[in-house]
Amino acid sequence: MKRYVALAEEIADIIEKGTLRPGDRLPSVREASRAHRVSASTVFQAYYLLEARGLIVTRARSGYFVAQTIPRKPPTVDGASKPLEVSVEVDVSRHIDAILAASTQPDVVPFGSAFPNASLFPWSALGRTMASSVKRMEPRKTVEGLLGGNLELRRQIALRYGARDMRVDPSDIVIANGAMEALHLCLQAVARPGDAVVIESPSFYGALQALEMHGMRAIEAPTDPRTGIDLDALEHILKGQKPAACWLMTTFQNPLGGTMPDAKKRELVALLTHYRTALIEDDVYTELYFDERPPKPAKAFDSDGWVLHCSSFSKCLAPGYRIGWATAGRFAKDVARLKLRSSISASVPAEVTLAAYLAKGGYDRHLRHLRTFFAEQRDAMLLAIGRYFPQSTRATRPAGGYFLWVECDAHVDTLALHAQALKARISLAPGPIFSSRSEFRHCFRLNYGHRWTAVVEQAMQTLGRLLSSQRAPREVQRAPKAKIARI
Repeated sequence: MKRYVALAEEIADIIEKGTLRPGDRLPSVREASRAHRVSASTVFQAYYLLEARGLIVTRARSGYFVAQTIPRKPPTVDGASKPLEVSVEVDVSRHIDAILAASTQPDVVPFGSAFPNASLFPWSALGRTMASSVKRMEPRKTVEGLLGGNLELRRQIALRYGARDMRVDPSDIVIANGAMEALHLCLQAVARPGDAVVIESPSFYGALQALEMHGMRAIEAPTDPRTGIDLDALEHILKGQKPAACWLMTTFQNPLGGTMPDAKKRELVALLTHYRTALIEDDVYTELYFDERPPKPAKAFDSDGWVLHCSSFSKCLAPGYRIGWATAGRFAKDVARLKLRSSISASVPAEVTLAAYLAKGGYDRHLRHLRTFFAEQRDAMLLAIGRYFPQSTRATRPAGGYFLWVECDAHVDTLALHAQALKARISLAPGPIFSSRSEFRHCFRLNYGHRWTAVVEQAMQTLGRLLSSQRAPREVQRAPKAKIARI
């Protein structure tokens, strides 16, 4: 996170807690620069950002003041989910496909999309790199790296693991056609049709579709929107039901956006190692962190090879290139064998291009811009929820990625909301697509990975109006306001 964004967050927190009240004068730029030991330019940028969010105002020749009306962020979603923790057959694909197809239409505001705005990626630099790399590529090299993937790309990925204090041998990395293929390969390496697999509740719909495709059963485990899966509940499942594997997103979980603390990830790996149960770790958003340091994946605490770590460049660099990978520990040879039997290799030109791009050193600069953009978009969306949605609405506050989870009153039907929103050319991802039992009907996921425009602002206002129009049953309407839980 850039210094001015961090400073703006610090001041915003002070305002929201009431230490700085409406009408209070902020320190001058010079005073703030001295107090926070940053440049005057950094303070100006922080104040500009706070002004854009509506938290402060400028008065000519007087300075900066806290706004009289403070934009309200929604209260946060709290408490773990409470699934039944029994294995069930999965039959969700037709329902999910029909809903997600609406997000791809070009004239629809893509709150339900799985991808951020395509204009955010360095297409020109990638295009130039591909032109020069493919032109220099020797014919024999088009088949050299078919088994496991391009050697230089695997080396570059191993270097990125190394930057996070993880030792990974390039030969243990298997390049795949995006993270989804890597995840499917890992699932096939550790489980068979009829086996049960533990997933989060709510869970990424891609995991549900994978289990359905391979004839496996799902066990949904209680999941906290801030800290991830409940380890006590997980151990109870491991003891009693002996699942073949777990499929979890421990960092910026989709759809909740939460991240398991490093200490809890260590406990998770120790627990699964004790029960000799594989963890398929879906870690595609890990590069999109907003804090100063990146969170570690569960793989960082794996010394016995029970964690199959999957990631890709699709969410943060080149969606259309479809390049992902698996670092599969003790299952690496099985995953490589399955890859060879299924699609042999990923696109060789795409692999060569990404290897060259990573070697040039522009990737981290691109990621810094992307993280700052997503952090600002998250705040803009939370403020819009506070402005336009019913006051009882709750939302998660992710520290990375580009999704947040919205929880409405129990009477709200987000499948109906989805249908109503589509008529207004707005998409969203309703809660039931994130559950094997179609639960979370009063919840939905929003994508904040698109540029904030007047059209986006209007779309949030429309969603708020549609939510307000869904009336509660009469007995709920007559209930006293004191019974509505608030954080």
